[in-house]
Parts: sequence; C-alpha cells; structure tokens
Amino acid sequence: MFSRQHRKAKILFGLADVILTTLAFEAAYLTRLSFNLSHNFFYEVPFKALVLGFCVFTWVLVGAWLGVYGRLGIGEPRVIIRDSFRQAAYGAACLVILEFVLRLDLSRFFLLLFAVYSWIFLLVFRLLARRLVGIVRREFGALRYVMVVGTGARARKLAEALERSADQGVRLRGFLTPAGEGGPEEISLSAAPYPVYEAARLPELLREHVIDEILFAVESEKLASLEDVFLLCDEEGVRTRVAVDFFPHVNSDIYLEKLGPTPLLTFSAAPDDEIKLLAKRLIDILLASVALLAALPFMLFIALLIRFTSPGPIIFRQERCGLNGRRFRFYKFRSMCFDAEARKAEVMHLSHRSTATKIANDPRLTPVGRFLRKFSIDEWPQFFNVVKGDMSLVGPRPAIPSEVEQYQRWQRRRLRMRPGLTCLWALNGRDAVDFETWMKMDMQYIDNWSLGLDWKILIRTIPQVLIGKGAN
Repeated sequence: MFSRQHRKAKILFGLADVILTTLAFEAAYLTRLSFNLSHNFFYEVPFKALVLGFCVFTWVLVGAWLGVYGRLGIGEPRVIIRDSFRQAAYGAACLVILEFVLRLDLSRFFLLLFAVYSWIFLLVFRLLARRLVGIVRREFGALRYVMVVGTGARARKLAEALERSADQGVRLRGFLTPAGEGGPEEISLSAAPYPVYEAARLPELLREHVIDEILFAVESEKLASLEDVFLLCDEEGVRTRVAVDFFPHVNSDIYLEKLGPTPLLTFSAAPDDEIKLLAKRLIDILLASVALLAALPFMLFIALLIRFTSPGPIIFRQERCGLNGRRFRFYKFRSMCFDAEARKAEVMHLSHRSTATKIANDPRLTPVGRFLRKFSIDEWPQFFNVVKGDMSLVGPRPAIPSEVEQYQRWQRRRLRMRPGLTCLWALNGRDAVDFETWMKMDMQYIDNWSLGLDWKILIRTIPQVLIGKGAN
C-alpha cells in the first residue's frame, strides 16, 4: 500500500477503536445495570462521560503505542488476537490505576465486563477488517488502475509490489516502454501476464481505459526523454510517481519539498517530522521539569554527601557532542576521585571497550560514587541538559569528542538524533553491551523512532535502573 493510504488506514482504524471502545463501555454499563447485585450501580452523566473519555483516549493511545494500527488489515489472526488482548488488558490496567489514584469507586464487575467486551469487539472487528475493506472498495469503486513506465528489473520489481497490493484496491494495467526502446510484447508476473505498450500510445490508452496513476521506474538518465509523457499526464490530470531508487543502498526517507519555486528531492537518514519532534521536545521539557522538582530534595542530600565524603567539585562537567555534532556542557554528579581525568591513562588497559571507555569496578570510583553509578543517580543532573535542549530523555548517549573522532563513517549517523538519558542499549545490559552492538542499537532506534517507542523505552528503563542491572 502507498504510504499515504497506509496513514489513512491507520487513522481510520484509530477512529474505529474510538467507536468500538465506546460501544464496549456502554455494553458493559448496561450489562452491569441489568444485574440486581447488592452494591448499587449508577453513574451520573458527567462522571460517566469523564471515565468514558479517559477510556477512549487510553485505548487509542495504547493501540498506537503497541503499533497495532500499522498491522491491521494485513496481520495474521494470531497476531490480531494477541494485539487486541494486550490493548484491552493494558487499557484496563490504566483504568484501574486511575481509579486507585483518584479513588473513583468503580464497580469491579463493570471493569471486568468492559475489558472483556472491549477485547471481543476489537477482535471481531479486526478479524473482519480485511474482508470489510475489500467489500467497501468493491461496492464504492475505490479500485485504482496503474501503469508502469519501464520494462527492466526495477520496473518488474515495482510491478510485483503493485500485484501484492491487489487486496488494497490496486490493479496493474500494463507497462509502457520509452520511445525507441524495444521490449517484449508482454511481461509475465506471478498473477498474470501484462501487455507492454509504446509510450507513444499513451494518449490512446488514456482515452480507451481508466488509468488513475502512472509510475516511472526507469534509469535517471532516461527521465529527461520522458518529459512529453509527464506533460501529457499533467494536462490530463493523471497522477504520476517516480521511483527514485537510483541509490539502492541508501536507506533514507525520501520526500519532496519546495524552496520558493524550486522543488527539492530530500533524503533524510534521521527522523525529521517537525510535528512529532516538537511533541518529543515538549514531553522532554514536561517530564524533565517534573523529575527535577521531585528529585530536588534528594539531589541536595546527594550533593552534601559528595561534598563531605571526597574532595573535589559536586558536579562533574564535560564537553560532549550533541545533535549533529554540536558541543555542549554535560552535567553529572561526581562519582570519581577529583583527579580521575588525569589518571585516565593509568586505567585505560582495564576498559572492555576500545572506543568508548568503560571499566568494570573502576578503581577511580569513590564509595558513594559506586552506589550512584549502580542506580544511575549520578545521571540526575542531566535533567538540566534535557530542559536546556542539549539532550532528550530518550536518544543515543552523548559521546566525548575524542570518541567521535574514532567512529567509523556509519557510526557517525547516531549524531543525527538528539542525545538522550536512555535508549535501547539500556534495556539490553546497559554497560555490559559491547561497543559494536551499542552502535547498532542506536541505529535501530533512529531507523524505527516514534513517540510510542520512546514511551516503551522510558517505561522499561525504570525497573532496569531500580534494580541496578548492568551498570558499572
């Protein structure tokens, strides 16, 4: 499916969850009302609306967090069953937490009914979703007929992808060959053979057949010779798309922007959705500010503890590399002796990493510092870095400039994301992770970044920190 249609489908499935959650809530409410139990059950309209609004918001948020909407319509039944159960279970857990915090006195039987009804409604709808999508397209004529310009390996690969999108309403009409370029009369793919026409016949084809889109899958040097085809499609209002896989090993997201009247084909190898990144920044400011306020009394105590147990400054400051290599001042509670940097050469042979120094049972650690390191308490001052904008709550760890100079070329891409307090490596052993794996995990995070992934990492980092797992 084309990415825009995929986004529309995700929005539609989210809206469907709003309706299904509302229906499940009302069904559970009416079912509980019909039982004549000892405990009186009735909610005033404002209270009921408040709880329902929370449930709808939570169920959709949990669905987005679990990545459910990206798999609907194409998922296997067992995946749909699992996702629907997890969404209903996590949503119900959030509702129980809300009741505990606000002491809402919700009926336990109602909560159980709501969770069960929600799971059943979501499950049934999603199992039928694929068939329903097909029915809607068939009844409302949403089929889209597409032709591919080109007959080479790239064009065939694109045509095979179109064939696989048949259940999404895409139909391949055939192929067009550029003027003066010979080719077969037809091309056989897995589903059927498709005719091959000369590009000069396009006006005739547009008159005789329904053609909604034309996809160009030719070498870049041939695009200029196809200007007449572009102009014809432009005049007739036929949508055109160009496969820009000229650089097959480039994994960047590709999109078109304009600088004044000039169109620019943009390749982005890191997240650059300004709206989502703005939301990430707002979440960083909010959560970091709350964390600072909550931790302030403890931070004052830790500062006094460091002051009276070892000579040297309370806060350790160091230059680190931030977003796109920008330098910034990095803060930590000092966990080592005051001359630790001067003694670094003495202990380098103990490091189990060749690039980023990491020493188990570092002899430079103070007794208090060893405890601070184990539970990552020494990192708390970095909430100031987050509020300032130097760092994020989630992202690749900020590197020392001397380490960055040793990076291989592919490792430098981790600088294209704002550095963070935690990331995927924190869920897989923290300091025990070797350097190569650490770098690959950062690339995995950048390539798969979403707000939902950030929340998953944050939530799963908390127990890792509380038990001090994997920290040196």
